[in-house]
Amino acid sequence: MLRMLIIGPPGCGKGTQADRLSRHLGIPGVSTGDVFREHVKNLTPLGQEVKEHLDGGDLVPDSLTNRMVRDRLDQDDVRNGFLLDGYPRNTAQLAELDTMLTAAGQSLDVALQLTADDAELVRRVLQRATVTGRSDDTEEVIRHRLKLYYRETEPVAEMYSERGILLSVDGTGTEDEVFSQLLAALRTSFPAAVADAGPATPD
Repeated sequence: MLRMLIIGPPGCGKGTQADRLSRHLGIPGVSTGDVFREHVKNLTPLGQEVKEHLDGGDLVPDSLTNRMVRDRLDQDDVRNGFLLDGYPRNTAQLAELDTMLTAAGQSLDVALQLTADDAELVRRVLQRATVTGRSDDTEEVIRHRLKLYYRETEPVAEMYSERGILLSVDGTGTEDEVFSQLLAALRTSFPAAVADAGPATPD
């Protein structure tokens, strides 16, 4: 079983690939967005704090995000493996994740990074906005989100690269092509774990 995370800029298909990978590898997917929504829906104390920030149009602060991730990683189903999606978003969260895992006698096995050039990312998000009817996904907003990613999250990838656990994959192909490339990259470093999961067949 693997303890891993996936990162990438807006529009790279990260959420789709995280879902496919977690199902294919048989490890729980841990999306911070899903964790937030679950707490809000269940009216937990943490969820009520999250709702206050979201209702006010604010980002959920690191301290609260860290608490929610810690709560999720304390659950039994992730003791032997997980795939984090959306966390850590910055180096402060990375340090907090290190603390969580060290306290549990664990460590991260691999960080997957999806890459694509800005023009392709903007095209994808604009296309998605047309389909979903999201008027807030304008080119200006998308390029602002990309700047935030490069400023806040790209350093996370650099730190994992320095540790020798970063695997980068080109995310500009089709969904199936990118999925196969991700599995191939994982198979190179973790042949037993990926072999146990079986071939890369469409889900």
